[in-house]
Amino acid sequence: MIGYSALAAAVGETGLAMRGGFLCEPDDGLPLLPDGRTAQSLVLLGNVGANIWPAFQASPEAHDGQPDPLNRWSLRLIDALAGRFGALGLYPFGGPPHWPFQRWAQRAEAVWPSPVGMLIHPDHGLWHAYRGALAFAEPIDLPAHTDRPSPCDSCADKPCLTTCPVGAFTAAGYDVPACAGHIAAAAGRDCLEAGCLARRACPAGREGLYDAGQAGFHMAAFLKALQGAAQGNTRRDDAES
Repeated sequence: MIGYSALAAAVGETGLAMRGGFLCEPDDGLPLLPDGRTAQSLVLLGNVGANIWPAFQASPEAHDGQPDPLNRWSLRLIDALAGRFGALGLYPFGGPPHWPFQRWAQRAEAVWPSPVGMLIHPDHGLWHAYRGALAFAEPIDLPAHTDRPSPCDSCADKPCLTTCPVGAFTAAGYDVPACAGHIAAAAGRDCLEAGCLARRACPAGREGLYDAGQAGFHMAAFLKALQGAAQGNTRRDDAES
């Protein structure tokens, strides 16, 4: 059995963070591993707060001028971990197939859907993301899953729903064209450069807010993904998951 502590230490050396995991079930639809065996456990990797930003900024991918630098950085590091531990790397970008990372995340740790659609964490709020996963042919001695409530349950004001300048978040859902049009225009420069105002309004996990460099990077990728989706392009292009 692969030791969780050894895996966590190796992941920590890359700048990524362990994001929980679970023992797989037959209906999870995971692919066979390279040696033909079925996956018995899945471990998610990503960031909490700004923890990955210094490591990514120090990488060749961040400065080579090629498309999708964060995706390529994630792919390089996670594939290396997969080779080291005999696992298979899976990603929330580059599909099809498009793996259900949000569903996996809710099985792996205490995260919940928020009113703005992103998963919210009791400690990290909306300031976290998933960069990939490792599928193993044997069980991993995973920490016990802690059942913690969503921060949204005790948030009476729901400022995330009232802060958006164009009211893109309502009970009817997420108005994608309104959001995309706003952040692509001069009036949306604050959102584009410093991060979504609705996301920044959330009181949970505020110590993990991204700085302007990281926020602007993700928002530019987010806008590109929205514009691509409007044209039928499903690529993620470094947008967060």
